[in-house]
Amino acid sequence: MPEKQKFIGRSVPRLEDRPLLTGQGRFAADVSFPGQWHMRVVRSPVAHGNIISVDAAAALALPGVHAVWTYKDVAHIPRIGFRLTRIEGLTPYQQPVLADGVVRYVGEPVAVVFADDPYLAEDAADLVALDIAPLALAVTEPGVVRKAYGDIEAAFRDAHAVVKVELAVGRHSGVPMETRGAVARYDEARDVLEMHGAAKVPHWNRDQIAKMLGRDINSVQLYEGHVGGGFGIRGELYPEDVLVCAAALKFKRPIKWIEDRREHLISANHSRDQVHRVRAAIDAQGRILGIDDEFFHDNGAYMRTHAATVPDLAAAMLPGPYRVPAYRAAGHIRLTHKTPAGTYRAPGRYESTFVRERLMDAIAAKVGIDTVEVRRRNLIGKSAMPYNLGLETLGTHIVYDSGDYALLLDKALQAAGWHKLQAELKMRRAKGEKVGGGVGMFVEKSGLGPFDTVRIDVKRDGRVEVVTGVASIGQGVETVIAQICADTLGVDYQDINVVHGQTDRIAKGMGAFASRVTVMCGEATRLAAVKLREKALQAAAPLMQTNAGALDIVGGEIVRSGGGPSMTLAALAQQVSEGLSAEDTFEAAHMVYPYGVHVAAVKIDAETGGVTIERYVIAYDIGKAVNPKLVEGQIAGGLAQGIGGALFEEFAYDESGEPLSVTFADYLMPTAREVPDISVLISEDAPSPLNPLGLKGAGEGGANPVGAVIASAIDDALQRPGAVTRLPVTPQRLKALMAGR
Repeated sequence: MPEKQKFIGRSVPRLEDRPLLTGQGRFAADVSFPGQWHMRVVRSPVAHGNIISVDAAAALALPGVHAVWTYKDVAHIPRIGFRLTRIEGLTPYQQPVLADGVVRYVGEPVAVVFADDPYLAEDAADLVALDIAPLALAVTEPGVVRKAYGDIEAAFRDAHAVVKVELAVGRHSGVPMETRGAVARYDEARDVLEMHGAAKVPHWNRDQIAKMLGRDINSVQLYEGHVGGGFGIRGELYPEDVLVCAAALKFKRPIKWIEDRREHLISANHSRDQVHRVRAAIDAQGRILGIDDEFFHDNGAYMRTHAATVPDLAAAMLPGPYRVPAYRAAGHIRLTHKTPAGTYRAPGRYESTFVRERLMDAIAAKVGIDTVEVRRRNLIGKSAMPYNLGLETLGTHIVYDSGDYALLLDKALQAAGWHKLQAELKMRRAKGEKVGGGVGMFVEKSGLGPFDTVRIDVKRDGRVEVVTGVASIGQGVETVIAQICADTLGVDYQDINVVHGQTDRIAKGMGAFASRVTVMCGEATRLAAVKLREKALQAAAPLMQTNAGALDIVGGEIVRSGGGPSMTLAALAQQVSEGLSAEDTFEAAHMVYPYGVHVAAVKIDAETGGVTIERYVIAYDIGKAVNPKLVEGQIAGGLAQGIGGALFEEFAYDESGEPLSVTFADYLMPTAREVPDISVLISEDAPSPLNPLGLKGAGEGGANPVGAVIASAIDDALQRPGAVTRLPVTPQRLKALMAGR
């Protein structure tokens, strides 16, 4: 019998890359249909005001301009609903598809223009005259997220000392390479509305569009093509998605909208933007007795599809890998006149990890111990797993499924040469250099349920097709799912075609978010492949005149255990009249919890305030890496975004609510020059007991603690514990710190 190839755990090349590398990618902007019209959005130029009038006469006078819609044309369309975490009081603040008499942020859609080509549509949009009476800016607090367990009052009453810090994380966003886009067309003969350019959550968006437009969900289909980055910002249901669909139905014409970069910066979801006032009760050895956190989350002008997800995650995940006997958090959701906010890679955790790890450094300084030692003293032990945190988020109880946090800390410090590094940094500081090192730890969440369904078919030519309701946003879905299917079924992963993001191919799906795809879809794929393998062997047994137990599938061939004649899967598929296919669903009520350690060394230019990252080490335990190279890629990409939030990126506004970060000259992102070479250690010491493969997600661990670690390293370089209290640490802020301001 030939040897069976194993694919799980191997860094095989990505299946997704050939069309992208050969210029055959099909992004939203590449989709066009005969006779299509182009949509352009007229956006509010002021942050808050009453709409007195919208004069479209000049725009409509242009040849080739077909219509201009304002709120009265779409008043029958409900506001966009919530997909994730809801708390009472938020529903009145959902966003309408066009401003309903009041504008609440610069960039809010007020009107839309439909014309023959995109340039004409843009010219016409410029001719739409808005008369808006400015209103004073205001702050509204529609809700508070509360989390608590233990006796917090007793913890502070009995404390040896109390450590307090106030910390802030600025406003940033995913800014993917591909801006948003949507192309809708109505097939009147089939009575089917199509939208191309879907991403992230096609099935949910399909259901919502159908509901908002009063259609049966089976008469609305969404199609995902290639997606130029997700990061939380892409794929949510935005006003423009609904508008192109409504217009396609109304005008019986394909409608295309592609966002430009300025639009993206002022209208796609922002994120972060939190201020925390946190205090810890500690004993004389620096062990935590309790943490009390009150924070303020600026959600911008509306509550979009994520509702309270970000502040909920911030409050729920703040304790991290440490034993915290008593805990209380209150997250105040604030509505302001900024672009509405949503999720961005490691939402809520980037913020709360910064807060927690800054707090740990402050505790170390208070007690007079090393920053690594304070972490060791407070870590949850391996023997405590599974560890029930006593909190809930995303509709699930937080129960850390497995972990050896102390072991990973040791591995990370060893990989970084921490003790030698500390000696080198100390010696360099003695010579006048501003250099320092920082360490940060975190627990991530991944594998959010409640389900994923997969159908696998063996085609008559022997190719295998896997159809799933997840989505691909560049993370390597096709490769990883193919590897799991190939390993289980007994075929080559290159002979597998993974279909995703097409609502007409599978009835239900959860999409791609919360680092869920490999865990949920991976296990659903394994289950379906096991079922298909058994079905194939049972069907082959009588044809091969033996019993199924004596057969196996190796390299796409059905072979006998003792040798002899074999049969290809293709040949079997041709002889099975009902087809060779299987479907299965994996359900999960709990998430899984990967965890990690980051170590950084930085150098500060005292003259410019610039920060150079000289060394960066990431240790991450994900239970089981299906494709280690893809995990490394996820970590590297996350690190780049984490560095952006730590040192460069910030959406700034003036006091009138005017956005100041509307180009890449103003909204700075790290380039290859600013992102260091990194050392990645992928650990598999704590496979999850919640799925047979032991899988945990990898998407957000590269970003989660970066702000905290760089802040700690800057403190060390300045030899001023607690110096950094706000992200990003821009050159201006760092120079002010060094000047004592």
